[in-house]
Amino acid sequence: MVSTHVNNEGSQESASITPGGTYTIQTVSVGCKIYIRRPTPDGEEERLAEILSIRDKPVNSYVSAQRTNARGGVKEEEEDAPDKPEDKWEYFVHWDQFNKRLDEWVTGSRLILSRDLEWPRPKVLPGKKAGSGSLQKAPGKAPRSQSLLKKATSNAAAAASPTSASTPGRSAFPSPSPAPSLKRKLTDDEEEEEEEEIEGDDVDAEGEMDVDGEGDTFELEVNGAQVETPPPVSSFSKEQEIEKLRTSGSMTQSISEIARVKNLNRLQIGKHEVEAWYFSPYPKEYAHLPVLYICEFCLAYFPSPMMLSRHRQRCTLFHPPGNEIYRHQDISVFELDGKRQLSWCRNLSLLSKCFLDHKTLYYDVTPFMYYVMCLRDSTGCHIIGYFSKEKESAENYNVACILALPQHQRHGFGKLLIEFSYELSKKEGKLGSPEKPLSDLGLLGYRAYWAEVIVELLINTTDELSIDDIAQKTSITHADIMNTCTTLQLFKHYKGQHIICLSEAVLEKHEKVRNKRRRRIYADNLIWKPPVFTRDQLRFY
Repeated sequence: MVSTHVNNEGSQESASITPGGTYTIQTVSVGCKIYIRRPTPDGEEERLAEILSIRDKPVNSYVSAQRTNARGGVKEEEEDAPDKPEDKWEYFVHWDQFNKRLDEWVTGSRLILSRDLEWPRPKVLPGKKAGSGSLQKAPGKAPRSQSLLKKATSNAAAAASPTSASTPGRSAFPSPSPAPSLKRKLTDDEEEEEEEEIEGDDVDAEGEMDVDGEGDTFELEVNGAQVETPPPVSSFSKEQEIEKLRTSGSMTQSISEIARVKNLNRLQIGKHEVEAWYFSPYPKEYAHLPVLYICEFCLAYFPSPMMLSRHRQRCTLFHPPGNEIYRHQDISVFELDGKRQLSWCRNLSLLSKCFLDHKTLYYDVTPFMYYVMCLRDSTGCHIIGYFSKEKESAENYNVACILALPQHQRHGFGKLLIEFSYELSKKEGKLGSPEKPLSDLGLLGYRAYWAEVIVELLINTTDELSIDDIAQKTSITHADIMNTCTTLQLFKHYKGQHIICLSEAVLEKHEKVRNKRRRRIYADNLIWKPPVFTRDQLRFY
């Protein structure tokens, strides 16, 4: 029995509900929402989740080899606990009200068939889409027969299509191929054309948030116009902002990337084992392993600990293969040229893609410089995080991608990386800003850094400062300063002009932050000159 509810506010039909106990596991398809058992620290909970992809339980040759013991038999665990019939299928799910980084593969036995099954809502296209067959392109733009983006999207859609059957009695939904793409960023014209092609589609169906570092709440024009009246303090509540970021979905800008589901489970990097958050284009043979083992010095990847230990006996690296440009106490920073250290930087991009979803990383690393921060001890230099920087940026970005590895987050290293990127901008004598869009964690980190630096400068300066003075002293762009001051409500109207005024609440918050922070970047320990590239060196193709 399927019950259908009609929305009284409009003609759009709401989702259909199938009561629990009246359907089987073969009924569940992509797009359905069903309650699934989810382990928690206190035991187990039943949480609503959306099915994003379905596949047959993968059989990996490396895992099969590990399951056979030295006597040639099967492990006793598997003999004692045979797989349940419903466990021959796996489901990639997005947990309701959770961030996309928590999406995971679950076995069929965790689905709760005794609770209601919610079918996807039927899409109602806008009225203007009715005549889309005769839609004309804007003059001056040649129609593209089939762009790389459309090919990737169609391939991913075909891979996830319910019509591709592989198992008798049900439709299979294999995950998209993890083969890496070599596509570069789209040009402005291509991006505009792409937006025209997808106009009207429900691209925010998964709760995506358009974060570009200069969001609608904080956007200000730097043209001498009057500053808009800031919203109330309650609208800038940090708790509300973190909750909004936590429950938001993917912020990836490529439709083909949204269609890709996570292909790795866990990564072991040195003595740390971490969960992968997002899809990363590692070779297909390494997909769906229980654990992928990564050498923490050369970042090579292996399917088993035995292969990693054999590699470590031959690996001669104990630090990133670049020039050490900064050292203070146990922190070192190495500079690498993506063109010279091609393999290492590609491995770094593959690793970072497991934790970055807002940007598409490819094997084309030659146009970038990489700055890798390491924690130094007696065994070597262990990577904490990194940021990449274009060798020649037309928009004066001082950061392309920035990441602190999950095992080193919440220790102040993210803010340390941001501070180091601005120290390089000061050496160059330029204003810098990170490339947009920022990830949710990156956005919070940059806003916290901008607020701390600007407030600290205002406190320690007795002279009057303009926006331009702050920019020259901190290397932060005018737009980022205006947005930060508006967020903190530092602008006050006084005698016909706007002034910057520090409130008691801002001073109290800054004092708490300053007491907490321990690590800083000391410019005296930075031994670096801005690299200069000739035209031939900037030719990457």
